[in-house]
Amino acid sequence: IHCHDGHTALAPVLIRELEGYRHFFQRTGCVVTIHNAGLGYHQEVDDLPFAQAITGLPPRVIHDNLLNRAFDPLLAAGGYAALSTVSETYARELQETDLDAMTGWLGHRLLARGARITGITNGINPGDYDPTRPKQHGLPAGFDPATGDLAGKKVCRRWLLDRLSGDGEPLAPARRVGDLSRVEDSHPLFTMVGRLTGQKGVDKLVGALESLLPLDPDFGVLILGSGEKTIERRLARLAGEPDARGRLCLLFGYDERLAAAVFAAGDFFLVPSRYEPCGLTDFIAQLFGNLPVVHHTGGLTKVENGVTGFTYREHSSAALMGAMQRAVSTFRRQPGVIRRMQRAAVERIRERYTWDRVIQRYFDLYRATLPQ
Repeated sequence: IHCHDGHTALAPVLIRELEGYRHFFQRTGCVVTIHNAGLGYHQEVDDLPFAQAITGLPPRVIHDNLLNRAFDPLLAAGGYAALSTVSETYARELQETDLDAMTGWLGHRLLARGARITGITNGINPGDYDPTRPKQHGLPAGFDPATGDLAGKKVCRRWLLDRLSGDGEPLAPARRVGDLSRVEDSHPLFTMVGRLTGQKGVDKLVGALESLLPLDPDFGVLILGSGEKTIERRLARLAGEPDARGRLCLLFGYDERLAAAVFAAGDFFLVPSRYEPCGLTDFIAQLFGNLPVVHHTGGLTKVENGVTGFTYREHSSAALMGAMQRAVSTFRRQPGVIRRMQRAAVERIRERYTWDRVIQRYFDLYRATLPQ
C-alpha cells in the first residue's frame, strides 16, 4: 500500500494496530511518501482524545507520536512503513541538516527512532509537455528545444506578448496587472508559474526585481499565479513603478493553457523557493526551452548550474538577482551557450527523470517492505 502525505499516513498504523486489519494485511507492505514535510502539511491533531476517538488507536500509539504536543501521522507512520520523499537532497535535508527546523524537526525525530527517509526524485512524462504538439497546449506554433528548432517558440512569444501589451485582449481567467508593452523580441523574458508565497521565495523575488529593474532596462518579467495577499499587493505596487511599467506583467489566477503559453514564451523560469521537496515546474520549463533560475535546495539541486539552468545558494534577494544577471549576460553575449543548455536540459530529463526510469526505484522500495 503506497500512501501519500499526512492525509493517508495513518493507514499503515491502522492495519498493524487494529485487530481485524492486522490479520487481513499481515503480508502487505506499506510505503508512505512525504511530498512536503513543512509545518502545516502534517495533518496533525492537537486534541489527543479526539485523535484516539476517530482512529481507534491505543493510547500508547497516540502519546508515543507527539510532535510539538500534537499527534503527528507522519511521525507515527515511521514505525509501521518505509518512508520516502520526492528527492534525494530533500531526504538529506530532513535528516542531516538544520533545514529540518522548518518541519518541527520531524526528520530528526524519525532518525532518532531509526526510521530513514529514502529520497526518490519525482519523474515526469515528457509527452505531456511536448512543444512539438502545439494543439495539445493551445499554442500557435510548435518547436523543439532538443533539436534547436526554436522558430515556433518565437511565434509563441510574440503571440503572448501581443496579448500582454497595454491594450491586449483579456486572458481569462487571470486578472492582469501591468503589461509587457516595452519588452522587445530581443529582450530576455523571465517567467514564473506557481503559488505566490514566502515558501516559494516570491518575497525574495520582489526584492531582487526592486533592485534589478532600475539597473537594466532591457528585460521583462511575466508571473502567473496567486497566493498570499501581502505578496500579491507588493508585486502589484512594483508593477506600477516607473521602471517596471511595460516590463512587469502579473496574471493573478491560473489556467493550464495560459500556463503552457507562459512556459513556451519564456527564456528563463524563476524558482526561488525557500525550500522545495522536488519541483516539477523546472522540468516543465526545460521541456519548453525555458531555462530555470533556481535556489540550490531540495529537489531543485537537479538543475546543473551553467549546464541545464542557473543556480544560487544563499536564499536572498541579492543572490537571486546575481543569478538573474548571469542568465541575462549569457543570453546577450553567448546565445550559443543558451542553445546548448536548452538541449542539455531536455536530454537530462529523458536520460534520468522519465517515469519509466524512476519507477524502478519504487519497485525496489516496495519489495523491501514485504514480509520475508
